[in-house]
Amino acid sequence: MALAEFSPCSYSRSQTLTSNLSSARSIAIDVHLFHRPRFSLRLRRQPNISCSVAPSQIQSPPPTVRPADAANKRECYGVFCTTYDLREDDKTKSWKSLISIAVSGAAGMISNHLLFKLASGEVFGPDQPISLRLLGSERSYQALEGVAMELEDSLYPLLREVSIGVNPYDIFEDAEWALLIGAKPRGPGMERAGLLDINGQIFAEQGKALNAVASRTVKVIVVGNPCNTNALICLKNAPNIPAKNFHALTRLDENRAKCQLALKAGVFYDKVSNVTIWGNHSTTQVPDFLNAKINGIPVKEVITDTKWLEQEFTERVQKRGGVLIQKWGRSSAASTSVSIVDGIRSLVTPTPEGDWFSSGVYTNGNPYGIAEDIVFSMPCRSKGDGDYELVKNVEIDDFLRERIKKTEAELLAEKRCVAHLTGEGNAFCDLPEDTMLPGEL
Repeated sequence: MALAEFSPCSYSRSQTLTSNLSSARSIAIDVHLFHRPRFSLRLRRQPNISCSVAPSQIQSPPPTVRPADAANKRECYGVFCTTYDLREDDKTKSWKSLISIAVSGAAGMISNHLLFKLASGEVFGPDQPISLRLLGSERSYQALEGVAMELEDSLYPLLREVSIGVNPYDIFEDAEWALLIGAKPRGPGMERAGLLDINGQIFAEQGKALNAVASRTVKVIVVGNPCNTNALICLKNAPNIPAKNFHALTRLDENRAKCQLALKAGVFYDKVSNVTIWGNHSTTQVPDFLNAKINGIPVKEVITDTKWLEQEFTERVQKRGGVLIQKWGRSSAASTSVSIVDGIRSLVTPTPEGDWFSSGVYTNGNPYGIAEDIVFSMPCRSKGDGDYELVKNVEIDDFLRERIKKTEAELLAEKRCVAHLTGEGNAFCDLPEDTMLPGEL
């Protein structure tokens, strides 16, 4: 996936946009006008934030409180300078408390699709008000203002608050969901080890910020690549947040697998279920056709072409993103945002009976014999409370296990490569091969 640009350095300024956009029938309006220029910015330098970590250094333990020089500073913006107060007698039984959602890389293409889905009620429901906290970089700050303007002009009644800034300690404060999209894309000639180190520093810093200021029950979905190991770095730097609350996005890979199975079987997508993506979000990922079903029937009984399943199907899913780039000249953004929505809804909506979904989660205590202390995509079920459990009744044959072991080895090697960012010692990179991320050429 192509990812929005994000700088790990210079967290220095923040602007907050606040509102309660309720319908005219249910609000009493108390207007406060702030006599400041519309785009007034205040610069704060933070000399104590480190922007690079030498490979031989061990990362210090994450802070449990925000740094003293990361004080919160907010200013109103446009329509959000108007405060709407909901009278107690106007509240209804369906009224819900505000959900605070932080999004990094908020000025990028993926977020450009995602934010409007969140604000529309498509994700959390038509009666769920939300707060959006948008994190970008110094370079993308004007673009963040443009995003805020579009959200402002869209008149979403559920969108009550919008904040923009470049300091994660501001943006992540009290966040209940953190969607970490922002990361640097892999440039020409850059090896996977280099990408791990550069983006790992970003996610180490964001993990510390989440640990310091986010809700203790925050759910974190890491999209920025390499997302599995970035999620591991993030959770290691946030020891006060349960490791189970961190996810690496592999839902797009699952959606692509369902598409290919539906095309081959001549059915629509909704007939395909129980599809799992095992392992890493890379070309070692394992689309599982052994446990998948079409119309409730095992895929291998519907699609009897074993060679296609073992070779062409697997490669099509692994390389789908790269083919899309060749066709369109850019990587997937809309479908990635859809998969983020799917991933969230799978956690806040009860999983249909007998089905499951894929997510990259912490492996400690898994029933599959997969190495512990890594983030690995596995089959999950949810009761709709934001939590999940791993599915136990899955079949793993020799073919599937061999593929799982290969992607497991890659993730273990990536873990050794970022030991300096997880506080586990000196980094040592011995990646089995320089595998590509789905979507890379």
